[in-house]
Parts: sequence; C-alpha cells; structure tokens
Amino acid sequence: MSDGDYDYLIKFLALGDSGVGKTSLLYQYTDDKFNSKFITTVGIDFREKRVVYRANGPDGISGRGQRIHLQLWDTAGQERFRSLTTAFFRDAMGFLLLFDLTNEQSFLNVRNWLSQLQTHAYCENPDIVLCGNKSDLEDQRTVKEEEAKELAEKYGIPYFETSAANGANVSKAVETLLDLIMKRMERNLGKDKYQQNFIRASALH
Repeated sequence: MSDGDYDYLIKFLALGDSGVGKTSLLYQYTDDKFNSKFITTVGIDFREKRVVYRANGPDGISGRGQRIHLQLWDTAGQERFRSLTTAFFRDAMGFLLLFDLTNEQSFLNVRNWLSQLQTHAYCENPDIVLCGNKSDLEDQRTVKEEEAKELAEKYGIPYFETSAANGANVSKAVETLLDLIMKRMERNLGKDKYQQNFIRASALH
C-alpha cells in the first residue's frame, strides 16, 4: 500500500513498567527483528505497519479486506501512574499492556495500569490485551501462567505469553487486539464517542 492508501488509521498504545520489553515487542511486530541493546524509551515514540483485516461473517466466510494503517505507540514505562493524563491516551483505540514474566513487581503493577486505563481511556472498558513478555526466559520466570490468566479473566481481557526475542505470540497478540477493535466498531457504528474517536483518527490521512 502506498502512503494514504488505506481505509483506517488505528492507534494502539503499549503500556507497562519500564524494562518489560515494550519497545522490543513493537519492533519485533513491525520489523521481525530483535535488538537486545535497546535503551530506555524517553517520552513516547511510535512504529507503523500496514495490514489487511478480514472479518469472518456469520457463515464463516471472510468479508472484504479492510486496509489498516497501524500506529503502535511506545511509552516511557517509568512515568508515574498519577502523572498520566487523558491527553496521553488521546485517540488510542486499543492497548497492549505488558509485564515481564521475570519481574514480579511489573506484574503486581498491572492493576495500577488497568486503573489508569479505566480513568483516562475513551471509555470505562477499553479494548486491552495483556502480554506476559520474555517467555523465552523460562528459567528466570517469577510469575506463574495461572496467576496471569486468573488476573486477565478477572478483568475480562485476553492474555498471551509473548517473547520479543523469538517472536512467540507477538503477532497473535496484536491481531487479537485489532480484531477486538474492529468488532467494537461494527457494533457501535455511529453510536458513541468511540466511533467519533475512530472517525477522527481515520481522518488524519
């Protein structure tokens, strides 16, 4: 697709404590590469990728492909929860919330991030995918899979164990979030501020 040749521009935010692998995960998704020497992100940055989304109809047959321009925004995890404002989340339609499977504190802080999302996102129940990152470091794991699944089920969000190093479940996590977004758009077409948000973001191109 050439510049401007897409149906929708969709913005995702990657959130989570500093060092959980947000930058590496986004880079793995957009470029299929892993760099172990990323420095801590300062402020916010973003990566982009074009994808084609095809929703399955009631008959199981895929509909016309929607051309999606994804903007994946990378945030500085060391920002204190209380300093995050509504402007920080502006126009974001979906959220990848990461913690580090080898860092229990980053998992304990997931509830704080979820609280911030409920306060500042476009609605009280935004679309979120929870990622337990660094699954390749199994011998250093401090967070049990059952614990993470239980938390995700409590909040009603999908959970994936991902690895930015080898790519495990990275694409699946992003694609799951995109599917949630597109299905919400279909349900709420023209009805709420989510759709206004979607139209505003789409109009940027």
